[in-house]
Amino acid sequence: MIRITELKLTPNQAINSGMETINLRKILKNKWNIHDVSGLTIFKKAIDARKKNSINLVYTIDFSSTEENRLLRLKDKHISPTPDMKYYDVPCGEKFLKERPIIVGFGPSGMFAGLLLARRGYKPLIVEMGLDVDGRDEAYQTFIDSRIFKKDASIQFGEGGAGTYSDGKLTTSINDLRCRLVLETMVKYGADEELMYINKPHVGTDKLKVITKSIREEIIALGGKIVFASQLTDLFLKDERIFAIEINNKDIIKTDVLLMGIGHSSRDTFELLKRRNLNLMRKPFSIGVRIEHPQSLINESQYGEFKNHKALKAADYKLAYHDENGRSCYTFCMCPGGYVMCGSSEAGGVVTNGMSESKRDGDNANSAVLVNIQTDDFSGEDVLAGMYFQRQLERLAYIEAGGNYNAPAQLVGDFLKNRKSEKFGLVKSTYKPGITFVDFNRLLPDFVSKTLKKALLDFEKKIKGFAMNDALMTGFETRSSSPIRIVRDDFYETNIKGIFSMGEGAGYAGGIMSSAVDGIKVAEEIVRRYKPL
Repeated sequence: MIRITELKLTPNQAINSGMETINLRKILKNKWNIHDVSGLTIFKKAIDARKKNSINLVYTIDFSSTEENRLLRLKDKHISPTPDMKYYDVPCGEKFLKERPIIVGFGPSGMFAGLLLARRGYKPLIVEMGLDVDGRDEAYQTFIDSRIFKKDASIQFGEGGAGTYSDGKLTTSINDLRCRLVLETMVKYGADEELMYINKPHVGTDKLKVITKSIREEIIALGGKIVFASQLTDLFLKDERIFAIEINNKDIIKTDVLLMGIGHSSRDTFELLKRRNLNLMRKPFSIGVRIEHPQSLINESQYGEFKNHKALKAADYKLAYHDENGRSCYTFCMCPGGYVMCGSSEAGGVVTNGMSESKRDGDNANSAVLVNIQTDDFSGEDVLAGMYFQRQLERLAYIEAGGNYNAPAQLVGDFLKNRKSEKFGLVKSTYKPGITFVDFNRLLPDFVSKTLKKALLDFEKKIKGFAMNDALMTGFETRSSSPIRIVRDDFYETNIKGIFSMGEGAGYAGGIMSSAVDGIKVAEEIVRRYKPL
């Protein structure tokens, strides 16, 4: 197989998949005189929108050809043999497991660790404190309608984890062949084929719900077991080794191996781990708001005259600002054509999050705009001080917005002028159950509001209209990452033997893809040590 990079098509040339293939073949013929092309597949597709009047879609393609030797002799930097991207199973170990391995959490890390272990014959038991996808939808809607919070209504917990309700973005900075395994699994169970090659892959919340159920069904078919509404409530240790866990304060289950794939909002579990003397450490995180703009404004800013072109989907952005005082502000989890969600996980607290469906066809674009928080920004020596800092802000948001799970909100123009907003402008809120206007300058820590103001003006220079008066901010976004790290060694094991930490809640990942890959790595370590059941 041959790989060729940096092949460019205009939006008109790439308007549908049939024309893509035809025009890519034309480029191969015209530029390198390649006539024999078979098995052509797209490996990567990105949008180059640096010049708004000359947008290109940039491809990396793989194909077979009888002209392979001639092409490689050209020494063209864009031509190379296709690398081996296949995932290879690790060999099984020799130790015997007395009991089946247990995974806590059925988010990305737990899901993919469970899938790999099930495929290799280890029949894992997965315990998840939240509900299955269908139960999650029903519980969340009941909460929005009634404004009566129950823990199983939180979008932070349940099948698929918090990512199930945040667009299903699979963008990551890690370069790991296991990413292909994750993508292949997603496509196998219902994601669009283009997920395999688009530069910023996203599944969409609607499709991710179907995919997670299909992964669950495969795990069960292979002998695994998944139990929902099952919260880890205690660990039983002997000689600094795990030998059993307690679920829901009553059920005792023995195990040799415990994989902690908890989410970044698993506060009860964080406190349990602290009581049982697992080695935890504070880590930096970020807080801020969700900002909403008209999606049409973002499309025009990013695509110019091509803003409505059929070959280009809803535009996104990624922005960062670095202040001279050492603070940073950046956009995170940007959701084109999306909605702002209530991500509360505790009674009496308001948390915001973002979500998009697969079509990304909503009227508004939204993104978190976050300021970094260092471990010395909150007082006290408690390892969970960052978690308590988050909780304090969430409770403040709840109280200031009326104590009914409305979220505090403010127009950007009013925020920059230090005044409370009175009514919506061009941008209407997508947050449910509703918003209450406030002045964020009074609620946010001073260093956060000052950095946020500078960042908004800086982002305006990069995307015209970003700091428009009518752009709407909703708060608070406090759960972008875990406030702690569950310390592990080079083999993913904690100071308690038999307990392994993984994923976002453990502080070793940030997003669906990196969490899933981390879960696969930990599962591989179990395979290397033990025989299948």
